[in-house]
Amino acid sequence: MNFLDALTKDFILAAIEVCKSAYCPYNNFTVDAALRTFDDSIYAGPNIENAAFTAGICAEGVVNTYITCGFYVNLTEGKRDFVACAVVALQDDPLTTSCGVCGQFSIGFAKKDFLLYVTKSDLRPYRVLCISIGELLPKRFSLP
Repeated sequence: MNFLDALTKDFILAAIEVCKSAYCPYNNFTVDAALRTFDDSIYAGPNIENAAFTAGICAEGVVNTYITCGFYVNLTEGKRDFVACAVVALQDDPLTTSCGVCGQFSIGFAKKDFLLYVTKSDLRPYRVLCISIGELLPKRFSLP
């Protein structure tokens, strides 16, 4: 993380900090996320599992819902445009990016160059993958 500016480091660390509140008793697949808006506000949240797996919510979904449930407030505060997302996972697998659903949702509030910073919460020093949402979902859905 040494190559990142202080704001981006803080933003990623906010996602790492949320690991303590993830609720994943069924498959222990912890994923946490933080979204940064254009005014550098940071919103963080963990994934939430449910016994009925389709009722679970990805970490990015938690943060997106947090922002958009207060959509009117966020519009009046001007906090609708997403600048970047940090995705942090804790598992033995390689780095975990946003799933297609979360990536697609984020595209609705972000530009094609929207950046994802991906790392693992137990990996020190942190290795960070930086990828744009356009690179991650080159054939994303969009209306004409």
